[in-house]
Amino acid sequence: MKLIFRYRYLLFRRLLQISLLVLFFGGNAFGWNVLKGNFSSAMLFSAIPLSDPYAVVQIMATGFIVAADALIGALIILLLYGLVFGRMFCAWVCPMNMISDLAIFINLKLKLNNNLRFSRKIRYGILALGIILSFFLSTPAFEAISPVSALHRGIIFGMGGGWAIIAAIFLFDLAVMRNGWCGHLCPIGASYALIGKFALIKIRHDSEKCTDCGKCFEVCPERHVLDIINIKPGIISSSECTNCSRCIEVCDDNALKISLRNTMIRKK
Repeated sequence: MKLIFRYRYLLFRRLLQISLLVLFFGGNAFGWNVLKGNFSSAMLFSAIPLSDPYAVVQIMATGFIVAADALIGALIILLLYGLVFGRMFCAWVCPMNMISDLAIFINLKLKLNNNLRFSRKIRYGILALGIILSFFLSTPAFEAISPVSALHRGIIFGMGGGWAIIAAIFLFDLAVMRNGWCGHLCPIGASYALIGKFALIKIRHDSEKCTDCGKCFEVCPERHVLDIINIKPGIISSSECTNCSRCIEVCDDNALKISLRNTMIRKK
């Protein structure tokens, strides 16, 4: 039970990610009405449209008319992640998170050197580039090469060329740069960071309990967001935090917890 509690958020994330893939598979293979489509455009219970806002923006950039369902779906996602969940899509929903985490796990076990470093802001440039190319090419540029779409197609429809993209990202994260794709390059993650700037759910830090052990920095995929650790109490305010909650699991000081943006830590 202690082990389960220790990794409670990680286990729940994996359960959610795998469940979504199973539901997508069932929707396409067996006609289940729970979740049909893919991570860019889906239909929940055959009634509620869900659309990736970045994919919709790319379609708009092409000059083509966007279907009403796609616009409504994008609005629903914007409201959910913009007001409540922040960048939780990256850690709790996106299947590429499992690939990235596996690469990091193996890297740490094998103690491989992956010293390449560059700015995390590059992902925002790639986000903009995807929109610009969509305009000039008259096709959603990033969607054509999206690893998320490639992984979805591979699982739902079988092996294909998309697996080469997944393998390349896995090897890049494993041997070249830790969390290279999700943390530095992925424009989808960049879009959710922009969307979730003022989201309600945050990680809260209690500096009075913190002993500065550094364990949170070891597991955090976006360690630069932990700028208040052992300095001052408050929320991890950066919208680039994925709320993966690994920092909470490894914190033996109970100095971190999931909280709401405007709640305060009560002193005893």
